[in-house]
Amino acid sequence: MEQQRSIVIIGGGIIGCTTAYYLSRHPSYSSSTTSITLLEASARGTAQGASGKAGGLVAKWAYPRELVDISYPEHVKLAEEHNGTERWGWRFVSCGSWEGHGEDLGDSGSGVGKGGQKKSLEKTLGLEDVSTTREETGLPDDLLWVKEELTTSYSPMSGPDGSAQVHPYLFTTSMLELAKEKGVLAVAGSATSIEREGRRVTGVSYRDSENQTKTIPATHVILSAGAWSPSLLPSLPISATRAHSVTIRPNSSTTIAPYVLFTEIRLPSNASTMHSRIVTPEIYARPDGEVYACGPGDDSRLPKNVDDVVVDLAACESVRDHVASISQELRDGEVEKRQACFLPVVSVGGGPIIGEAEKIAKGLYIATGHTCWGICNAPGTAKAMAELLFEGKIRSGNLKKLSPSRFL
Repeated sequence: MEQQRSIVIIGGGIIGCTTAYYLSRHPSYSSSTTSITLLEASARGTAQGASGKAGGLVAKWAYPRELVDISYPEHVKLAEEHNGTERWGWRFVSCGSWEGHGEDLGDSGSGVGKGGQKKSLEKTLGLEDVSTTREETGLPDDLLWVKEELTTSYSPMSGPDGSAQVHPYLFTTSMLELAKEKGVLAVAGSATSIEREGRRVTGVSYRDSENQTKTIPATHVILSAGAWSPSLLPSLPISATRAHSVTIRPNSSTTIAPYVLFTEIRLPSNASTMHSRIVTPEIYARPDGEVYACGPGDDSRLPKNVDDVVVDLAACESVRDHVASISQELRDGEVEKRQACFLPVVSVGGGPIIGEAEKIAKGLYIATGHTCWGICNAPGTAKAMAELLFEGKIRSGNLKKLSPSRFL
């Protein structure tokens, strides 16, 4: 007799949705013997947190290496199989480190936002020291939307097939749509507890939209609620970093070449600072002409629900002003979105945390703590989780360094 499985995935972000997809595509999956339910707390649907507000960079040089080595080729395969170019904006993209000076925008660039001490998102940790590999001092010929006269140096971060991008909201929602085609059920509700009998999980309790408490029976529970994961498992060493971003729509006559830039901009001194300062926004040109830009993170308090995330408009305006200081096209463009999200960070270092938490309960699996690389590393995480649940071990790579036993 075939084993009956009732799998509940907590969290409808990129990790949860992609895991649902890979579970539903595993050779051992059958809707007659396995039920898969994805539980999402937002009343607005999936991808309402970091998964819908990220830059969407997919890079071979990301970290941790053992997970990237699984994820990157999986991204390529997913795009080929499901027409990712049209469906979620998949394309290879040039990625570079840009250094230079910003132009004075007047007093409008002085706002730095609230939310506590600013901190780097450390996305470039996966790279070797960029300063030792700088071979170019000028911009590529087709990178015309940053001012050449403001540029001190530009250095590519990878080869032509080493960096790609997706539109994160479209990628996340597409993963769930494809999973639902195979029988995955999406349920709206805020998880309140993971139910256990002895040392084994038995279900997930949640509050629905009418604040009624319900329980979904489960033989396997995958906790992938990002920054909110510790609310269900307090021993998880996960902290939350808030990050702000904007999307800018340049003039329709403007051509925005496909580049992702990690910048270091020296802003001119003004009356409030009396000295120059350096800012480091990231800029992502997207296939539809939209440009995404984000700034540093802060340590604001995590709200109870993703729908309650507060956007600091001054922080968004700072991001806009910083990128506008090096690009006339972005300065003249229309800001379409001002947004904030919380990234899950493994506070004891390392991570993400991927695997079965056997010390806590049999059938409890963790997939969280991906920091700023959740979009990039989702397919590798999801593939590993599907192998673990259906085959009893991760076969696609060695992820022992990410095992929950090292963190819990």
